[in-house]
Amino acid sequence: MTAWEAAVTRGRQGPVPEEGEEPDEGVESNARLTGMTAAVLLVLLAVEGFTILRIGRLLTLHVVIGMVLVPPTLLKIGSTTWRFARYYLGSPAYTRKGPPPALLRLLGPFLVVLTVAVIGSGIALLLGPTSTRSQFLLLHKATFVLWLAAMAFHVLAHIVDTARLAPKDFYWRTRRQVRGASTRQWALVGALCIGLLLAVLVAPKVGPWRVERTTGHSAINGHLSTTDHVRQH
Repeated sequence: MTAWEAAVTRGRQGPVPEEGEEPDEGVESNARLTGMTAAVLLVLLAVEGFTILRIGRLLTLHVVIGMVLVPPTLLKIGSTTWRFARYYLGSPAYTRKGPPPALLRLLGPFLVVLTVAVIGSGIALLLGPTSTRSQFLLLHKATFVLWLAAMAFHVLAHIVDTARLAPKDFYWRTRRQVRGASTRQWALVGALCIGLLLAVLVAPKVGPWRVERTTGHSAINGHLSTTDHVRQH
C-alpha cells in the first residue's frame, strides 16, 4: 500500500471473502460504471478547463461542454450514492468490499454540493434574469475555486482505480466476467446523448446573452459618461 493510499484509507474493513470466491457482480458492476463514467468526465473536464483559459473566444464551447457534462455527472453521483447507501444499509456484498476511504467519505457530500453549485450557477448565469447575473457570476467563480481544490484531491485518490476499471467493459476477456456490460455502456452513451441535446438547446442562447451583456455594459458606461459630463458643467 502506498503512502497516499494509506492516507486516504482509514476505516472499518469488511470480512475478506474466501479464497477463490467470485466478487459480487452488483458491486463490480457499480464500480465499473463509476470508473467508466469518471474517465469520460475527466476528458470533458479537461476540455472545459481549456475553454476557461480563453473564455471570451470559447464561451460557446464552454457552455456546450458544460451542458454535456450535466447528465454524466448525475450518473456518477447516482452510482457513488448507490454504493454509499448499500454499504451503510448493511448489504453483505458491499460490506464485504469494505467502506469507501474515510477522507473521501467526508469529502464526497461537499464535492457533490459544490458540483451542483458550479453547474447550477453556470446555467442560471446564462438563462436567468439579467438582474441576477452579477450574483450568479460571483457564486459561479467562488464555488469553482472550492470545487477545483476538492476535485483535485478526489481525482488523485481515484486515478488508479479509474484507470483500472474504465476499460474493463471494452476488453472481451474482462467484459464477460460481469454481466450487464452493454447496459452500462448504453447508460453512459445515453447520458452523453442527453447532454448533447441539452447543449443544442442551450447553445443558441449564448449569442443573445453576449449582446445583452455588452449592451448592458455600454448602457452603464454611457450613463456614467453622461453623469460625469453634467458634473463638469
